Amino acid sequence: MNVLNYINKIPEGYSEGIYMNAKYGITKSVFNNKSFKVYAKELKGTNFISLNYYITSTKKLLKPCEMPEQKVIHFLQHVTLK
Repeated sequence: MNVLNYINKIPEGYSEGIYMNAKYGITKSVFNNKSFKVYAKELKGTNFISLNYYITSTKKLLKPCEMPEQKVIHFLQHVTLK
């Protein structure tokens, strides 16, 4: 599974998507095509997803922010963009 493929499906800037029957506001920032930040907030709830993804000369690093990696991956695999 290539996490970057899922991240690339999210447009840069603000978008909205549906995840587990809830609507999310999603913000994606890209820095030098080597660093990505994704933050998604449930619009009528309290759930959120936050991650950073880095591409270095030797590896690719997924860094979830204060949540399990599996939660972030599940969101990226199952969110449907509007």
